[in-house]
Amino acid sequence: MNYRIFPPDDILEATVQLPMSKSIAARAMIIEALSTGTVSSTPHICSDTDRLLEALQLKEGTAHLGGSGTALRFLTAFFAATEGAEITLTGDSSLLQRPVEPLVSALRSLGADIEYTDRQGHAPLHIRGKRLSGGSVTVDSTVSSQYLSALMLAAPVMEAPLTILTPGKRSSEPYMRLTAAMMEKAGVEVDIIPESITVSGSYRPVTFEPEADWSAATYWYETAAISAGWITLPDLILHSAQPDAAAADIFVRLGVLTAPAEDGSGLELSATPDLHSRLDLDVSGTPDMVPALVATACAIGTPFSLTGVESLRHKECDRLNALTAEMARIGCHLETEHSSNSSALTLSWDGRRFPVTEIPEFETYRDHRMAMALATLALLIPGMMIKDAEVTDKSYPGFWDALRAAGFTLEEE
Repeated sequence: MNYRIFPPDDILEATVQLPMSKSIAARAMIIEALSTGTVSSTPHICSDTDRLLEALQLKEGTAHLGGSGTALRFLTAFFAATEGAEITLTGDSSLLQRPVEPLVSALRSLGADIEYTDRQGHAPLHIRGKRLSGGSVTVDSTVSSQYLSALMLAAPVMEAPLTILTPGKRSSEPYMRLTAAMMEKAGVEVDIIPESITVSGSYRPVTFEPEADWSAATYWYETAAISAGWITLPDLILHSAQPDAAAADIFVRLGVLTAPAEDGSGLELSATPDLHSRLDLDVSGTPDMVPALVATACAIGTPFSLTGVESLRHKECDRLNALTAEMARIGCHLETEHSSNSSALTLSWDGRRFPVTEIPEFETYRDHRMAMALATLALLIPGMMIKDAEVTDKSYPGFWDALRAAGFTLEEE
């Protein structure tokens, strides 16, 4: 499904109902399954949470996880630590490209029975669940914080407390801290210091309140920045533990102010002329926000240098290559380079544009975040096209309907 998109005729003013947080829902389901032995049905959020829920209701057989890297990492540890489980985890072609070796190696050192059924280091995985030992394990957490979160979530059902040694810089550390905060609410003690995480204690049943999803909100911050309009986001919590809540502070530099809604429920976004001359930012803790930040900065003409982008190579697609290719369609030449004194990567744009001679037809690379970040560029170039638009079902099934409700026109081609 391809959409040709045209912006609203008038100044944008919209109220947008966001989906519930996928990050919170996924962790809540794992904690519930480990603390009670079952997982209750949850409201439909997106295809990723649907796949996770379906898999948690199995004890044996094959779980097809679509493209959900979160489900793959969390369920690998979950089933490895679940006595009597015998299951194969697989998914679509993009999921089978995503690395899982550091997590599998760590779990095997704790006694897990996990086999690669095709390619070393990647799903499909065949898992025979058993009681794992706990103790101490070293994990390379420079690629994904989900390795840490998966081990942390499974630790309370192990024979002994678990200490995870994490030499080097932890990728997306705020997501690991979100995991810790939710586990602590469920009665587990999590001690985090610079190079290790220790988990002790057992789960007790707990109910987590749903929150609107901050990652989904970033595309509406982008919309507010490019349109200079007004957007209300009900049920969005300003001081949330979700890592992408940092958008409220970051997008100030791109011309968007955040204020509590008048009725006290949610937030209101509005434009400010006080733009920063450029955006220099370490995004290692909020990598999912990068597509929205890059598209926004290029659209409004703000040069940027984003460090800590290494993990973007290992998402649903290689987002560094994808962003470079798609921003070229609007005349922006992005550069990726290594830091002079480390392996850290920087993604940058110097603010110069080259001429664009045709209406862009954007590729989405089967990546939901690429599709949503590119969609709002219709405000810059009316009539541009988004290919394979249905990929947004992975995290935000109602995105296109919300865009229509905000005044955009979508023509299917």
